[in-house]
Amino acid sequence: MRVCDLVGQLNLKVFCGEQGLQKKVTGAYVSDLMSDVMGNVKEDELWITLQTHKNIMAIASLKEVAAVVLVKGYRPEQATIDQSNKEGIPILGTHLQTFEIAGLLYDLMKNRE
Repeated sequence: MRVCDLVGQLNLKVFCGEQGLQKKVTGAYVSDLMSDVMGNVKEDELWITLQTHKNIMAIASLKEVAAVVLVKGYRPEQATIDQSNKEGIPILGTHLQTFEIAGLLYDLMKNRE
């Protein structure tokens, strides 16, 4: 499954980093605690969070995540958008709560196995 597939199927908004929409997605990690994400997210996973500041891109790049999904209608800050476009890591958005988008993503990925 690719990031662009999830954008269409989960009705996600693409804020930036469009050049990374063809990246593969192997799973997802949910956390708002930066040190937790640093220690546990895996390469090619989506990171679901409500954090919007530039530091999320540092972790996303270091851990080579497929994309970042912002929940509850949050929007990335301009510095975050600039870094996303530079790194080619998409930042996506949804108005859904974390629990809802994680559940939908789980069902979608589980049914592809």
